[in-house]
Amino acid sequence: MSPASWKLAGVLALLLVTAGGVWQVQDWRYGRQLAEQAGLHQDDLNAISNAAAAQVRADQAKRLALEQRLSASEETHYRKLSDAQKDQARLRDRLATSDLRLSILLDAADPTSGRSVPAGTEAGGVVYGGARARLDRRMLNELSELPTPAIRD
Repeated sequence: MSPASWKLAGVLALLLVTAGGVWQVQDWRYGRQLAEQAGLHQDDLNAISNAAAAQVRADQAKRLALEQRLSASEETHYRKLSDAQKDQARLRDRLATSDLRLSILLDAADPTSGRSVPAGTEAGGVVYGGARARLDRRMLNELSELPTPAIRD
């Protein structure tokens, strides 16, 4: 081998070593960039996850507050309904056992029959005709447990 070929081989080896070194440095830099990018991506994912968890907690708190309001409203409604049913049953019992007497004041004339009611009619008296039928329907509707009238007027 001639000295020129040794020089050429040395320059070629030097170029290979330099290219390998540059390649290695590029690999390190690219790896560092990928690691930084992965870290930023992980930070973004954590932020998104935290925001979603906060939203879920807020929605659960709203749902719980709504459930509590509905429960209180339902309890109040149930209590009112139960009290009304008890009052209605008590009134029915009092009417059935004649503990409660109804007195009805009518105008001087019954508008449907054209007859006048005597002024001396007492509370224990009997009212006949259309006025009695209207009174019976009204009493049935007021004392009925049904939400709709028992007898339509």
